[in-house]
Order: sequence, then C-alpha cells, then structure tokens
Amino acid sequence: MLKRLLLVLMFGSVLVWASAYAGHHGGVSPRKEGILLVAFGSSLPEAQVAFENIDRQVKAAFADIPVRWAYTSHIIRKKMAARGHQLDSVAMALTKMMEDGFTHVAVQSLHTIRGEEFDNLAATARAFSRMPEGIRCITMGAPLLSTQDDLEKVSAAILATIPPARKEQEAVVLMGHGSHHPANAFYAALMFNVQRHDSHVFVGTVEGAPEIDVIQTLLAEKKIKKVYLMPFMSVAGDHARNDMAGPDEDSWKSLLTRAGFQCEAVLKGTAEYDNFVAIWVAHLQEAYQRLSKKHGHDYK
Repeated sequence: MLKRLLLVLMFGSVLVWASAYAGHHGGVSPRKEGILLVAFGSSLPEAQVAFENIDRQVKAAFADIPVRWAYTSHIIRKKMAARGHQLDSVAMALTKMMEDGFTHVAVQSLHTIRGEEFDNLAATARAFSRMPEGIRCITMGAPLLSTQDDLEKVSAAILATIPPARKEQEAVVLMGHGSHHPANAFYAALMFNVQRHDSHVFVGTVEGAPEIDVIQTLLAEKKIKKVYLMPFMSVAGDHARNDMAGPDEDSWKSLLTRAGFQCEAVLKGTAEYDNFVAIWVAHLQEAYQRLSKKHGHDYK
C-alpha cells in the first residue's frame, strides 16, 4: 500500500512538472518581456540621484518594456530594510518576475567591471533560466567595462566630465572600488588608455590596484600641485564621501593634502552623467536584441 502511494505521488509530481514545462514550450503562457536593472546599491540618500538617472534613461530607451530593479549588496538591503525600504535581491526580483508571468528578461548589470558581483549575478540568472517552471530566456547586459571598445568609450566619457575649471597642469584622480578578481586589471588598462589622451588623469582603487600610494608617487614625479578627486563608481556613496573625500587621516584627500597637494573633490557618481549611462544602455540594447530572437529556454 505504501509503495503504491509513493508511486502515485511520484507520478503526480511528474505530471505537474510536465504541465509547467509544456506551458513554456507549448505556447500556453504568452510571451512577456521585461528588464531587470541590477546595481550594488547605496544607503545614502544623496546617491539615489544616480539610480534615478539610470532609471529615467532606460525607460526612455525602452518605453513599452516593464523595468524592475535588484541590488546585489546584502548589507545595503539590510540597512534600507531597517529604514522601511525593502529592496529586492537578484533572486527575489527574478522570482517576482517569474510569478508575474515574465517569460523573457534582459538583465543589465550596472557594475563597473566583470568582478565577483557580476559573476554572482550571472550565476543566479543562469539558474533561473534553467528551471523548467522558470523564465524561458534570460540575456545578460555587460557591465561598464567589458571590452576594448568599452575602454575607448569610458575614456572619452571621463575626459568629457572633467571639471571645466581644471587647468592643463593639474591632475584628475579617479577612485574605483577595486577587487581581488582578475577583472581588476581593467582599472590599470583604463588609466593607460585615458593617458594616451591626457597624461594627468589617473585611476586608482580602494580595494585593488593601482593603490593610492602608487598614484601619489606618479603625481610627485610629474610635479603636480593640484588634484581633482572624482569617484569612478556609479554612485558617490560611502567610498566617495569617506574613503576619497572624508576628513579621516587615511582618506585620499587627507593623504594627498599631507603630501603637499591641493585637493578638490567632486562628489558625483558616473551614473549621474548621461554619457556613462549611455554605455550601460547600449549594453542593455545588445542584450535586448538577443532576447528578442530567443523563443525557448536559454541563457546568454
């Protein structure tokens, strides 16, 4: 009797699975396309303007496509939840989209490099695309820096957003987040690329290379006296306001000031500039074009 009951339960489970799977492939579920924008996140109110700018630009480019958001930082989500603002993780956002009937989703990374955060995002998206009852097709949009073409475009965006008051003999130092991931090499590659056009623009990182002491040595070698500090992160969040421009003795501004440089900080994230956002939007357009060609279960 027990054996027969187990067989019935197993057969029933197979029928449920097959029904859901056939629903995707048999055309029972109508095609529904959507976009998921994924950022690291920030708990600072001043940084939200960057996300608002991205949201505005994406909705202008994809007027008829629903846009959802997700945030990869657990710490940020926890901080915002304590303030009464619930932010979705990537898994939660995709689960909600699956429950809301989305069959095709273009996921756009708003990260700067293909680092650990991007790898985790891609793995989560891949898992959802492979679920029989999941989303039929998910495509991924590349982060800001992913190819040599991106390096050229980002270099141009940097040069176009340098403060107008900056003089030729003055330096601009960009602070990137940095990572122990191999993709951290993009920061040094970016500095090489941008210095082909302006030898007084430098790119350093908080948690990777090049480090601030290396940048300081390069500044001294060029006998530079004034430095503009700018975040090379999507938002001017905690790193920009504290690690870069804060009053603590180990901030970049404090370190360089003690070394004899005059420093001026610009607290504006890359996502606040339309020319940087245009690069992310172009990556999303590529991902969406791939999405529009897909029919069955797929991930790319």
